[in-house]
Amino acid sequence: MASKSEYKELIDEIIKKQIAVLGPDIAIWRARQIEGLKVDDKGKTIDISEPENEALQKLINTYIELSGEIVRNILNPVLAKYPTINVKIK
Repeated sequence: MASKSEYKELIDEIIKKQIAVLGPDIAIWRARQIEGLKVDDKGKTIDISEPENEALQKLINTYIELSGEIVRNILNPVLAKYPTINVKIK
């Protein structure tokens, strides 16, 4: 089972990748819309108060809504680094 720190690392990496694609304003704003996810002005995860897997899934889903296939292509190698974290890319 993945630790909270692993989820934070993964979420930070996802946000960082989305900042490169969408720009910091949109990427961070969308991350801040996720209930239970607290992100600082640079896109670093401060806290996850929801179940980590749910917050992660919501974050991925919101980015896919914006960028679709681009997000899928970016996230697959990132998620491969965290085999203990089970998440679905729709």
